[in-house]
Amino acid sequence: MKITFLIISLIIFSIPVKTENNTNGGSKGFDGYHQRNDFLMASPGAMRFGLYGFDNPAILNYVEHPDFMFSWSDQHGNFSDFNRWGIFAGMPNHGFAMMNHTLDGNTIRDYRVSAAFGNRSVSTGLSYNWSKGDTEFFGREHSVTLGTLIRPNRYLSIGLIGTSVTDFDHYEGVIDLAVRPMGNEKVAVFGDYALRNDMDLADGYWSAGVAFEAVPGVRITGRYFDHKAYTFGVEFSLGNVGLSTQTFFDNDFNHGHNSYAVRLGSYDRNIIHEHVIPARYYTHIDLSKQMRYQRYRFMDKANSLIGVLDAIEASSEDPRVAGIAINATSISINQTMLWEVREELKKFKEETGKEIIVFVDNVSMNSYHFISIADKIVMDPQGSLTLPGYLMGGIYLNEMLEKIGIGVDEWRYHEYKSGFETFSGTEMSEEDREQRQLLVDNLYNLAKQDIMSGRGFSEEEYEMFVNEKVFFNPKDAIDYGLVDELGRWTDIDDMLEEKTGDEKALLKTDSLQKYLFPADNYWGKKPKIAVIYAEGVCDMERGIKAKSLRKDIEKAREDSNVKAVILRVESPGGSPLASDVVAEELLKTKEEKPVIITQGSVAASGGYWLSMYGDEIVAAPNTITGSIGVISGWFYDKGVKERIGYNTDYVKQGKFAGMGFGIPVPLLNIPLMDEKFDEDEEEIIRNYIGFIYDDFIQRVADGRDMEYDEVEAIAKGRVWSGNDALEIGLVDTIGGLKTAINIALEKSGIGVGEEFEIVEYPEPGFMDFRVLTQRLLGVKTTPKTKISEDPTIDYLKYRLENNTKPLLILPSDYMNFNLNDN
Repeated sequence: MKITFLIISLIIFSIPVKTENNTNGGSKGFDGYHQRNDFLMASPGAMRFGLYGFDNPAILNYVEHPDFMFSWSDQHGNFSDFNRWGIFAGMPNHGFAMMNHTLDGNTIRDYRVSAAFGNRSVSTGLSYNWSKGDTEFFGREHSVTLGTLIRPNRYLSIGLIGTSVTDFDHYEGVIDLAVRPMGNEKVAVFGDYALRNDMDLADGYWSAGVAFEAVPGVRITGRYFDHKAYTFGVEFSLGNVGLSTQTFFDNDFNHGHNSYAVRLGSYDRNIIHEHVIPARYYTHIDLSKQMRYQRYRFMDKANSLIGVLDAIEASSEDPRVAGIAINATSISINQTMLWEVREELKKFKEETGKEIIVFVDNVSMNSYHFISIADKIVMDPQGSLTLPGYLMGGIYLNEMLEKIGIGVDEWRYHEYKSGFETFSGTEMSEEDREQRQLLVDNLYNLAKQDIMSGRGFSEEEYEMFVNEKVFFNPKDAIDYGLVDELGRWTDIDDMLEEKTGDEKALLKTDSLQKYLFPADNYWGKKPKIAVIYAEGVCDMERGIKAKSLRKDIEKAREDSNVKAVILRVESPGGSPLASDVVAEELLKTKEEKPVIITQGSVAASGGYWLSMYGDEIVAAPNTITGSIGVISGWFYDKGVKERIGYNTDYVKQGKFAGMGFGIPVPLLNIPLMDEKFDEDEEEIIRNYIGFIYDDFIQRVADGRDMEYDEVEAIAKGRVWSGNDALEIGLVDTIGGLKTAINIALEKSGIGVGEEFEIVEYPEPGFMDFRVLTQRLLGVKTTPKTKISEDPTIDYLKYRLENNTKPLLILPSDYMNFNLNDN
């Protein structure tokens, strides 16, 4: 970039050298800056994208969608003579232009290709120009243009442009300055200055003016030139089409000539869709596909949570949109994500009055809770609806392990910390039954209130549906008012055509105005909010991958353009070390910028350790959180060696050297201790667990501004729903990812409603290579084709790998609770 500035400076402030002027008033080799850019209504950086790189190639870095413009002038003839016309095309980082000029029977065509690179603060571009036709008459030679666009903030734009013939004997430099007093596209004051190398500094050409966009897509410009001429222009956008005209006057306001332009291509702000054309589109949101936190960059058709939430918000802001049509057939999304999407749909419905239509086939408690927000529910004629309530249960492996010769001992010093019951017990402990029942009751009541409110049912009707009827065929569902119509998603086009009169009323999310609008409304880099995902077991190398996650948090902290950090926690816990590595990095970050925690379906035990230092903790009402406690236990040989026929032996030096000794069971690869711990060994472990527990409580007390005893009273390994956690002070707000983003905007000083960007960590992977295998080999792969991907087996393997180690973790079935709704 320093080289660019040096070249521009040399061009602009070069020692004057006398050169021959051509008959067209410019320097030999090319027209002067103002003359060749006479189709410009303002200086290049002041309004939209200028002439798509023909003027300053660096501006192509701001072009996000292909655009095309045809301009012509009646300067040397009538409106229809087309003596001077130009074609300008732009696309992301690339541009092409062709200018035709006919004078006194001589014609020349100038061609220009341009490219740009950089970012929204500083970009650089290069153009190459060549000519065909009567080049000698017009004095043309091949030329190059080097441009830089500097936008340090939303208020200021500085353009530097240098043009030279290829032998570098004749060149010109330009400075283009524009200021937006309001920091947006509404008003821009601009000026430019051009100097050729045959001029003294005081003899350069300049212009100044102002551009207004008082209403969307209607732009008015006025400009004064130092040779005492004026221009006034109007541009009118119709969306994907734009029309503009500009009138040139001399110093006495005598009319000189006009120029005209027609633009086709990318969508632009416009008053037509805002106020004239009635809303007729329905945004298509496809929830039949998988939903994750992050998508792969390539060949990934899954939804992301943030993408769906943003599309709903964009639909509320799009005046063309009359409603949202959701394909919820075969829906399989965890209930916390569904609640967040439902809340955003509720906001959409309440604030806009627009319609929500949902198509379903087989419906369960979770999915019916979700779709109850819709104005119209359309059920498949062969579908079903089941409302059995909620259940939370687990699997207990103690007797099975005993039968194969594996002994299990549990070190449980906190009554509600049930993380080892899966292996040590044969049924729920009373304490675990108590906390599970409260979670189920909370979930049931949440669904009950939302369904009653959404569908207008009484409490008696709801209880009858769940406790008497349970199963509903399509006819029953219609009769009881649970759904509104029967139909299939394939009927959606016909249904919307009947509503709107438009046979193509279904709008893809990427066609919403928010994603089509040009990027000219905001100069420079937008402030960023970092959203960082901590998913899976708390471990240094797997799950949340604490080593790399710590680096992601550090990267966000050190990025001056990131104004706040949001950590989305989706974790049942795990290693104290991994949990603390991440938590400490968040604590450092908190000293420099706001840190907001948003908890997903599970953010408990080690997952709560990740959360405790947040400036604000946001949880969904059905989040499972808390579980402040430590659990451990061990697996040891109780006959398995004898049964499969292998032995172990050792020598040692040191009383406790054999503590935990064992080797993996052959073939099964299960690490087992040779024998139970004795009393002295168990005392060592008990003290270590006590130390971790006390440390955990004190850290929570420090992070939440509570007393040790306050935290200890609600700790003991007990899990809490998001609603209950709010009451006891473990979280601050009920909400989801969008709630956390709004809090981050406020705390960072950006402000809700202001422009910003989301940057996500970890960086999304390139692609899921299983999809490539499927397409190449025709083999269908699914997420659970391997035994190792069964959650109970995974949990057993993790416990065995961490045999005897104290962990901050929930039982495996807590992680899958969100699916147990029938």
